[in-house]
Amino acid sequence: MLKSELFAARVPRYTSYPTAPHFYPGIDHTVYRQWLAELSGETPLSLYLHIPFCDTLCWFCGCHTAVVNHYAPVKNYCGLLIGEMTLVAQSLGSSGPVRHIHWGGGSPTMLDPDDIGRLNDHLRRHFDVASDAEFAVEIDPRGLTQGCVDAFARAGLTRASIGLQDCDPAVQKAINRIQTREETAHAITMLREAGVRSINLDLLYGLPKQTLKSWEETLRFALELAPDRLAVFGYAHVPSFKKHQVLIPEHLLPDLQTRLHQAEMANQILTANGYVAIGLDHFAKPEDSLAVASANGTLARNFQGYTTDTASALIGLGASAISALPQGYVQNDSAVPVYRKALLEGRLPVARGVALSREDRLRRHVIERLMCDLAVDLETACKRFGEAPTLLRDSLKGLATLEQMGAISVKGDQVAIAPDWRAAARLACAAFDSYLDVGSVRHSTSI
Repeated sequence: MLKSELFAARVPRYTSYPTAPHFYPGIDHTVYRQWLAELSGETPLSLYLHIPFCDTLCWFCGCHTAVVNHYAPVKNYCGLLIGEMTLVAQSLGSSGPVRHIHWGGGSPTMLDPDDIGRLNDHLRRHFDVASDAEFAVEIDPRGLTQGCVDAFARAGLTRASIGLQDCDPAVQKAINRIQTREETAHAITMLREAGVRSINLDLLYGLPKQTLKSWEETLRFALELAPDRLAVFGYAHVPSFKKHQVLIPEHLLPDLQTRLHQAEMANQILTANGYVAIGLDHFAKPEDSLAVASANGTLARNFQGYTTDTASALIGLGASAISALPQGYVQNDSAVPVYRKALLEGRLPVARGVALSREDRLRRHVIERLMCDLAVDLETACKRFGEAPTLLRDSLKGLATLEQMGAISVKGDQVAIAPDWRAAARLACAAFDSYLDVGSVRHSTSI
């Protein structure tokens, strides 16, 4: 088997386990309320706030978002978010310290400065936000205003995540995201001048009309911006799941071999320029907290990707937002009208979720360690969760092809992914996924 053929398998990105396709409606608002009430007042919390609006549709996008051409729906939605904060805080009773806050979308930078301040004030009123909490926001450089930057700075923004994707005009036209280099650079300058300490860039390979040469130019431009971190994702083309992706003709997409070369090129260029490779697809300066966490074994993974956040409870706020609690996962309604109806009726806007079994917790731990550390001790993991090592024997059999190709080594209960095969992390994790429907169209190719 050729190396590129191996990556044709469609497997999850493993930002949770079980993954979202396996959530079910039986986990409803009453269950979620009970789970929140069961949290100790000392339990550290993380907060995720979802803004499901954009002013244009990027054809590559896999997020829950909608295009709006006037601001009224956005302002009304902010009121709904505040209502959800109130219900969640009431269900919690006493709130543990909040160490991490993340605003995503959609485009949080669509918010006007007054609504940024209003949402931030209510978050801090309803939850015990630590004075040194990390506050990260996803930033669209296109049309970013000084007023928006200043409002986020006043709210305590510590890290900005800049969507760059690709800087080649032909690629940008093919994905309906026209973004000049000057816009990107100016956005970063505004953020740094406003005192934002950390900047990370999001890049995408596997895009239509993207060549190895144009991809290298994007990587070189990204280096000129000197970000603290980079996330280098492979574009997930799943038009059966995200209908607007049919606007990207498949014949314009790079083949698997090219995608593999693009991933390897990113690793080679970024590490040669002083960045540390982290997990599957992240890079950071050696002094960055993400690189430090990777080095000392405390790196974690959640719905935003790799993180230093080790809180046991992540509360998602907003339409489609997912909460990760010790008892399981809960996802809000994705449709804003349904989300609104629940809140107006005084209900937490839950659509579905999944309760975790002891085996789920074990497999989640194994998958997270493989994604973060590229290695795991199965015997130690089984002892930690009170399960017999024999439970994972079939999973080890599922690693045979990867082992034969030299991608991983299995020595007793020690499983390790070879450093130059980090792109195979998702494939290794899939062997431990007891829910996986291999080849599901809901998942993207593994490179």
